[in-house]
Amino acid sequence: MNAAIAAVGNYQSPPLQRTFFGHPRGLAYIVFAEGWERFSFYGMQALLVLYMTGQLLQAGNVENIAGFAAFRSLLESVLGPLSTQALASQIFGLYIALVYFFPILGGLIGDRLTGRTRAVIAGALLMAIGHFLMIFESAFLMALAALILGSGLLKGNLAAQVGNLYEKSDSRRDSAFSMYCLAINVGAFVAPLVCGTLGELYGWHYGFGVAGVGMLVGIAIYMSGRGHLPPDRVTSDASARVQLQPGDGAAILALAGVIGVVALYWIGQTQVWNTYPLWLRDHVDRTLFGFNVPVTWFQSFDTMAVLALAPAVIWYWRRQARRGAEPKDLTKIAAGCAAFAMGCALLGVGATLSGGGRISIVWPLAFHFVCAIGYLYTWPIALTFISRAAPVAVNAMMVGATYLAMFLGGLFSGWLGRFYETLSTTQFWSMHGVIVGCGAVLIPILRGPLLRVLRVTA
Repeated sequence: MNAAIAAVGNYQSPPLQRTFFGHPRGLAYIVFAEGWERFSFYGMQALLVLYMTGQLLQAGNVENIAGFAAFRSLLESVLGPLSTQALASQIFGLYIALVYFFPILGGLIGDRLTGRTRAVIAGALLMAIGHFLMIFESAFLMALAALILGSGLLKGNLAAQVGNLYEKSDSRRDSAFSMYCLAINVGAFVAPLVCGTLGELYGWHYGFGVAGVGMLVGIAIYMSGRGHLPPDRVTSDASARVQLQPGDGAAILALAGVIGVVALYWIGQTQVWNTYPLWLRDHVDRTLFGFNVPVTWFQSFDTMAVLALAPAVIWYWRRQARRGAEPKDLTKIAAGCAAFAMGCALLGVGATLSGGGRISIVWPLAFHFVCAIGYLYTWPIALTFISRAAPVAVNAMMVGATYLAMFLGGLFSGWLGRFYETLSTTQFWSMHGVIVGCGAVLIPILRGPLLRVLRVTA
């Protein structure tokens, strides 16, 4: 999905380089480097909250984190007193929010200062350093800072390099980005199974260490393909930019409203990475055919559900299109928000039927498949809609700004995590269902005004 940020480019690969499934060789190096980068990122993500609540922030350990007392005082001066769990959720929320905010700045650095290749290499090295620093409890805050800055440089430039392998009119661009997105999903699926298992069952630092090794593999792959990557074009020339037209300001505000609605979805989805692992650990009977499923594996189930359902959802849309009944983009986004709200309701129903005991594993598994439908109807469609409706002068910027929905979702999910200890399971997940469900209500209300301002059919 990060592929939608890809900036335009006019580099045309020589025909003799078409050795990777009919694509330039540079695509292979970018795709495999991205797969390993996502392996490291999602491996870290699967472990982080469990690690903080289970070890790092416990008395006797938290005092050893360099600078943490001042950091916690700053947080609590804004948010009020935080329990260990609430503090962990807030830190995770800030981490995810900043990971998805800094690519906007990283992209500017790559475009105008360093060039994309140097920015990607610097970002990857910072991420590797961050993963290895996670091995040392005292360096926790420095590790997070390195990961945030590194991800910003890498994510803001690597996807753009895919687009720069082709001319705008090259029909191979779509399949190239499909391969890129496949690498993202494969990395996201494998990481919790490897890093999560090692960290959860054998020691947190083993999981973080393997994530760091994965990042080093990604760096090695990327560096070995430098001769096949598109050339960098660093520019700050404002004279060549397309100027805003009358009405574009109103269109930008309208699209900001759409991004705000999508942020409601990401509040719920980000909570799946935040307090949801704690809920699985504390309240779910994870026994499946006599095997106790590790908590971190549910992050892989989340990705597996998306991969499994994507072909069926695309087939269903095509079938609707043949009958002239395929929903427009905004309708799909509303349906996606409604589906995620239904998934949250499933968790509440499971908790109610459990009668206070541990909840059957069937309910979280069903939750992942329902929420996968919500994801497929919401996030890719939001990117598509904004790329189609944004004014030409700020099209790439607005597509990049769509990721601010994930930034806002991370911030608010971290804040809502404080209620995990004070609300029942039914109340906690129902609250998130209502928040995401508001998107399904707001879109039909705003649809008419939005379409009039944007002058598109959706």
